[in-house]
Amino acid sequence: MRYTVLSLALVLSEPASAACTAPAPPPAAERPERPALPQKPACLDAKGGCPGWEAYTYSDQIKAYNAQIGAFRPIAEAYVQKLNAYVKASADYAQCEVKALQGQ
Repeated sequence: MRYTVLSLALVLSEPASAACTAPAPPPAAERPERPALPQKPACLDAKGGCPGWEAYTYSDQIKAYNAQIGAFRPIAEAYVQKLNAYVKASADYAQCEVKALQGQ
């Protein structure tokens, strides 16, 4: 009789734990990659400075990088929102499991 009550309690608690749905993280393939910063020419830190063409080339590379970062930022923020939603869903899932163990 004692084992029957325990078995019945376990069977009855199964659907409560089945109601908890484990969240899935955002796919790693969706993680945006930050653009690479252009390499700074060695002459930039030298005492005499850089020749004009090299300074202009580096300046153009920095402008292009800034444009890429501008495009990257909203994509990265969207991915962070997905990560935050996953964190919240994970906490909700853990809370659901705790309540299922407590029989609520």
